[in-house]
Amino acid sequence: MGWQRCYPGGFLVWVVLLCELIQPVNYMPISGFLFDLDGVIVDTAVFHYQAWRRMANEVGFDISHEFNETLKGVSRMDSINLILAHGNVSLTENRKLALAAQKNEWYLELVSHMTPDDILPGVTGFFHQLNQAGIKCALGSVSKNAGLILKRIGMLDDFDAIIDGNKITNGKPDPEVFLKGAAELGLEPVQCVVFEDAVAGIEAAKRGGMFAVGIGSPDVLTQADLAIPSLEHLTVTELLTAIDRAQGIGY
Repeated sequence: MGWQRCYPGGFLVWVVLLCELIQPVNYMPISGFLFDLDGVIVDTAVFHYQAWRRMANEVGFDISHEFNETLKGVSRMDSINLILAHGNVSLTENRKLALAAQKNEWYLELVSHMTPDDILPGVTGFFHQLNQAGIKCALGSVSKNAGLILKRIGMLDDFDAIIDGNKITNGKPDPEVFLKGAAELGLEPVQCVVFEDAVAGIEAAKRGGMFAVGIGSPDVLTQADLAIPSLEHLTVTELLTAIDRAQGIGY
C-alpha cells in the first residue's frame, strides 16, 4: 500500500494516515460555534412572557405560558403578529410599532437587573473550554437587546462576533442570522455548530447548512442533529466526537 512505502515510521503515523483516508474528500473540521442567547446562554423567557402578556392585556386578551413557547426564536414584530392573530385582534402598523416599543421598554426594565448569576449552568465552563481549544464563537440572536444582556452578565467579550436583531432583516427560521455569524468568523457553514433551544432556531441552522445541537427535549427539537439537556457537564472533546459520529466521520 502507498502509505506504507511513503511513511514507514510506525504505528502512530499509520493511525493518523488511516483516519485521514477514511474522512470525506471535502472534509472541513468544525472550527466555530454559534449560540442563540435566550434559553442557551441565559433564560429571559419569563421576562419576555411578562412583557408580552402585559401587551396582550393592553389590547384586551391574555396569553398563556404554552402560547409564549411558540414565540421562542421569533422576531419582535413577527411575535406581535402572532399574538394579535391569537387574540383575533387587528391593528394598524403604527399601533403595532408603538406596542413593540412599549413591550421592549417593559422587557428592558426587567433585564436591566440581570447579573452574571443569571448565566445558565455550565455555560461559563464550556466557554472556557472553547477558548482553550481555539474554537471561534459567535452569537446568533434575533433579539435587539442581545448586546445589553451580554454586557449585564459580563460575557460581551466572550464572542468573536455578535449578530443580533439590529444586523439582520429576516428572523428565524430564516438562516440569515447564522450565515452572517459564520461569515464574520470567516468560516463556511459546514464548519459551524449551532446551539439552539427553539424549533425555529434549529430549522434556521439546518437551512443554513450547519450542524444543529438542540438544548432541550429531543421530542420537541426533532430536527436537531443532536439534543442535550444543557451545556452543564459537557466537554468540547465529547461534543466534537459525538458530532463526528453523527456525521459518520472517522467511523
